[in-house]
Order: sequence, then C-alpha cells, then structure tokens
Amino acid sequence: MRSRILILGALVFIGGCSFAPHYTRPEMPVPGNWPEGAAYRDALNTSGMKIPELRRDVFFADPKLRKVIDTALANNRDLRLAALNMERAQALYGVQRAELFPAVNATGSGGKQRFSSDLIAPGDPRTAEQYSVNLGVASWEMDFFGRIRSLKDQALEEYLATDEARRSVQIGLVAEVARVYLTLAADRENLKLAQSTLTTQQSAYDLIHRQYTVGVASELDLRQAQTQVDTAAVDAARYTQQAAQDHNALNLLAGAPVPEYLLPVDLANVSPPKEIFPGLKSEVLLNRPDIVAAEHQLKGAYAFIGAARSAFFPRISLTTSIGTASNDLSGLFDAGTGTWSFAPQIAVPVFDARTWAAYRVSKAQREIAQAQYEKAIQTAFGEVADSLAVRGTIDRQLASQQSLTNAVADACRLSNQRYEKGIDSYLSVLDAQRTLYAAQQGLISLRLVKLANQVRLYAVLGGGGE
Repeated sequence: MRSRILILGALVFIGGCSFAPHYTRPEMPVPGNWPEGAAYRDALNTSGMKIPELRRDVFFADPKLRKVIDTALANNRDLRLAALNMERAQALYGVQRAELFPAVNATGSGGKQRFSSDLIAPGDPRTAEQYSVNLGVASWEMDFFGRIRSLKDQALEEYLATDEARRSVQIGLVAEVARVYLTLAADRENLKLAQSTLTTQQSAYDLIHRQYTVGVASELDLRQAQTQVDTAAVDAARYTQQAAQDHNALNLLAGAPVPEYLLPVDLANVSPPKEIFPGLKSEVLLNRPDIVAAEHQLKGAYAFIGAARSAFFPRISLTTSIGTASNDLSGLFDAGTGTWSFAPQIAVPVFDARTWAAYRVSKAQREIAQAQYEKAIQTAFGEVADSLAVRGTIDRQLASQQSLTNAVADACRLSNQRYEKGIDSYLSVLDAQRTLYAAQQGLISLRLVKLANQVRLYAVLGGGGE
C-alpha cells in the first residue's frame, strides 16, 4: 500500500503544476522597416547575400585574414572565458535538474561469529551469520507545485543565455580582428604614401637648395620646400608607429604573434568582404545573439516568478530511511504482497513575510529583464541604421574623393610646369602638393571606412553562420 502511495506521489510530481506565468514575446520597440531617406538610398542592395545564409569563411574573402581570424578563435582569452562561463552555466543547470530526482543511498554489511560449544545449547549451530542493510532517501522534495521545475527552467534559460553570450563574444572578436587588420593595411598604405612623398619632397628640396646656392632660388622657396620634407618625415614616423601598434593589437586579439607573411601590404591588396543584404524588415535583429540572450534572460525571469509563487504553498519533503539487521532480508520484503516496506517522514514548512518579498523581487526582475531585452533591440536597430547610413553614402563619397584626387594631381603637375617656366612662385607648387597629399590620405581613409563598415554591418546583423 505504501509503495502505491509513493508511486502515486511520483506521478503527481512528474505532472506537477507550474505557477510560472505564460511567456509572450514583447512587441519590438522599433520600426518594422529600416530607415528611409537620402542617406539610405543605396543601402538596401538586394544583390548581396542574406546574413543567415552567409558563412564566415564566405564573407571574409581574403585568405590571410581568414587565417588570422582562425588563430584568434583558437587562442583568444576573452572567447575562452566566454566558453568557460557557458560550461559553468551548463553544469549549474545539471545540478538544478538533478533536484527533481531523489537521491537513494544504500549500504550493506555482513559477518560471521563462531561460538564455543560450551556456550550454546545442544543442536544449535556454532556459527552465527549477521546481515545489515540500510536504504535511505535523503530529503527528497516532491515537486507538487513546480518550485524545483521552475528553478530548473530558470537555470536552463541562464545556460542558453550564456551560450548566446559566447556567440556574441565570438562575433565581436571576429569583427574586431577584421577591423584591426584593415586598419593595419590602411596605416601601412599611408606609410608608403608618406615615404614616397618624403622621397619626392627631399628631391625637390635638394634641387631648390642647389638653385639657392647659385642664387637662382630665394631663401623663401628653400624654407617652403623644407616644410614639405619635414611634414612628410613626421607622417612617416607617425604611420610607422601606428602600424606597429596595429600589429600589437592584432597579436593580442589573435592570442599569439601573427607572422609577417599573414600581414597585409596595403588596402589595395586585401580582398574585400562580400556584400550583404540586410533584408527589408528589422525583425532580422531577433536572431542577433545578444538579443536572443536577453530573451532567454527574460524567460528565466518568468520561470523565477513561478518558483516564487510556489513558495506560498507547502513544500513536501520525503525523508525515508529503512533498515534491518538479521540473518536474512525478510524484514524488508513482504513475500505475500511483493512489496518493500517504507516509513516516509513528511515535513511541511511554513512561509513567512520573506516569501512576499521574494515574490515582489521576482516580478521586479521580470520588468528589468524585459526593459533590458527591449533596450538590446533598440541598440541593435541604431547600430544597423548607422551602418546602413554609411553604406548608402560611402560610394558617393569615394567617387567624389577620387575625382578630387585626380583633379588635384593634375593641378599639381601644372603648377610644377608653371614654376619651372618661371611663371608662378614655388608657393603655388607647395599648395598644390599639400592639397594632393591630403586628398590621397582622404582617399585611403574612405576606402578603410567602406571596408570596415561592411565588417560592422556583418557583426551588427548577427554575424551569419559559423
């Protein structure tokens, strides 16, 4: 009979009720479509690939960059910490889930004792056998009201959120490696430009110095030529420093020294990332790992409310301990009914005012988690909108900057010709050279902006597949 009661209790436990409120995904606190206007006119290019279909090794077309990214994914300590946090959350979920099942302990012992024939009655055996068996279920809470199940659900959502956080860290790491790699390429290209300009300006200075020595050029021309040499020398030293710092940053992200053969020569030699089609609807953001993680946190808060509500009802614990000490096991098993004998002890704890406080905390935690979820969506929408604004205008900027650079290069050539013929002073040449140098630097900067924005758009849309 007692075993039937236990079986019935177990069935009630398995199908126990839950007081967790039904989860409904909140409405997105952002527009359903991406922004429109002049800045976004060319942003929604439907010729690109969609993020869910775009694997990392396809998006990053440059083979050297892919190798650096693979090194970072294998060695970066931040990513390793994120993975360890995920393993810890998984272990905690396993611990909480184990609370649903009873812990059964069993011990047994046996022995023999031989007596002297003078101490026993005639016909009794001289050897006595003694067996001891103990079986116990230590404080097993029968989850009638879903408290443990709600805590288990909360632990599961925490684990899932941690896994998404790991994915978010991975996407951020990949994007940052690519950004630093491209920045290094741009700084190396700026260094080449500065060194080339320095060589050209040094030659011009040497020529004017010879002319000044024979009285053909003025001291003003000489000093003006010297300013260009000094400016180019400063830039060469500065870009040498920045390229070294970029390399150091890349080593840190990669978690190991990146060999020279994997480093970019300049931007022109880096294969650009693939084009991305962000889709027409902003609901694509719901697949972003940080937003998925925030939603798991929100679901966990719902489960925590269920655990807090169940505290208003009795917590029934089953503490069972049975044992026997005899020369057989007949004291435990009833051969007539085919059942084992149990003596359950049931304790019903009483809640106090702290139960109400815990319930209020759980409701406040749900409101906090929902606000964080909605904020994550708003932040993501703003990040994508910013990237789309860059994408919608960068090609026009590049075309105008390239036209400007070409025009200034022609003006510089004509100014040199007029100076050599004695028509203009060296000041016009100096101005043309300065303008050309700045235009060339601006062109490199805009090319970096375009490539880096493609990487950023890839990241803020959720990073695509593995």
